[in-house]
Amino acid sequence: MLPNENRRNPALPAGLEGWPLLGALTAILVIAALAAFASAGGSDGIRMAIRLTARTSLALFLFAFTASALFRICQNPWTRWQLRNRRQLGLGFAVSHLLHAIAIVALAVTDPKLFAVLGGSSMLIAGGSAYLVIAAMAATSFDRTAALIGKVAWRRLHLFGAWYIWLSFMVTFGKRAQLDMAYWPFIGALVGAGVLRLIVNRLSFPVLRR
Repeated sequence: MLPNENRRNPALPAGLEGWPLLGALTAILVIAALAAFASAGGSDGIRMAIRLTARTSLALFLFAFTASALFRICQNPWTRWQLRNRRQLGLGFAVSHLLHAIAIVALAVTDPKLFAVLGGSSMLIAGGSAYLVIAAMAATSFDRTAALIGKVAWRRLHLFGAWYIWLSFMVTFGKRAQLDMAYWPFIGALVGAGVLRLIVNRLSFPVLRR
């Protein structure tokens, strides 16, 4: 264990560690999604919630996806906090994407014509496989369930799952970027995160043992 590994990040409020962090993230995500819906109501409000949760899902995924790589190249209070709470950040991503799925289903039920125009069943099928991966990773993010499948299977699942979700985001945001330049920063963040992990994994950096 590295010295000062457990020091709290002074830039963050006390208590934002471990499961309290996940609780705080869940509360914030639910309130934000409801506020997005309430701001417009109806189909427009649902679409705003869909867009919001897509962005919060991406942000939380990137925090979890880059945690180990960032710690290897820059060990500071923030990267220590990020790595220590990688599990909770990943589960926060799962919560955000669950809210995203709920909003999509709500749009399909309340406005099927608009849903069909936006992608319809093909959107559900394309995203369905990613949700299966997310569900499997979330279910094995607890000590008992991780122990049930063993370390080797756990590592393979989470390595494959991380890159599969990364690719899913690239495809989804890539389609949007062809129509709206505002999505290009998201693509840049995804590409940067992928390159960072690939490069760091091929170089010799110290690894924090949890």
